[in-house]
Amino acid sequence: MKSNKVALSANSYIQVLDTLSHPPKQLFYLGTLPSVRMPSVAIVGTRKPTTYGREVTFNLAYNLAKKGVVIVSGLAYGVDAIAHQAALEAGGTTIAVLANGLDDIYPKSHKALAEKIIAAGGAIISEYPEGTGAHKHHFLARNRIVSGLSDAVVVTEAAARSGTLSTVNHALDQNKEVFAVPGNITSLVSIGPNSLIEQGAHPVLSVDSILTVIKPELIATQMSLLLPEDPLQATIVSSIDKGIRNGAQLLIESKATTSDYLIAMTSLELSGVIQSLGADQWSRC
Repeated sequence: MKSNKVALSANSYIQVLDTLSHPPKQLFYLGTLPSVRMPSVAIVGTRKPTTYGREVTFNLAYNLAKKGVVIVSGLAYGVDAIAHQAALEAGGTTIAVLANGLDDIYPKSHKALAEKIIAAGGAIISEYPEGTGAHKHHFLARNRIVSGLSDAVVVTEAAARSGTLSTVNHALDQNKEVFAVPGNITSLVSIGPNSLIEQGAHPVLSVDSILTVIKPELIATQMSLLLPEDPLQATIVSSIDKGIRNGAQLLIESKATTSDYLIAMTSLELSGVIQSLGADQWSRC
């Protein structure tokens, strides 16, 4: 598939990049760019997230996308890929910014993910023409576009010395909001976000932590945050809220028969109250 070339002034969504101190001369894209400016959030972080990081990244991206927020990231391993995939599963729009020409998706193992992004109405973009390789300095330059397209940058997990922090620096230079997810103080991949919070970044406790700052009108009372009226369902949800994720343990905590438990879980999932994380692990939506 051959990429398309677009001038920044030709599209309302990407015009914001004209305000950068070093705007890209042009953008190349595959897929569909939003035709108007939409609330957008960049979600970035480590390529090797913990289970906690994977869950938090997925939930934030999924629920932001459900609210109509465009999820922006870099298609890299780890947090980037999880954020893109979560947005797709939410039926939302996601944009991946690459550090090389679009004739060669990088990393190659994410070609299928890139195709899903395009098929779902999103886009893969780059400032580099086809035939340009993915060089180290391109990744650092790419990060200014990730933050530049976004109203805010969210760091879920990142080490003390991480390329993710260059995206944060660009965001600060661009007067964009910076958010960070608090993490275990003994975790190496929580040093980055914890340090950012210490320096003044907004702590993320929920999706509303982000929306309150960038788009408060998107916040509305969500029924899924309330306990269901059904006693068994309420017990299950309360257990998940206490941090229990494993299905076998949830069954024990529910004190229900396996049949009743499975019916309740199915009802909660179909109602959008809980979601499967795979391997019989569960969380709130």
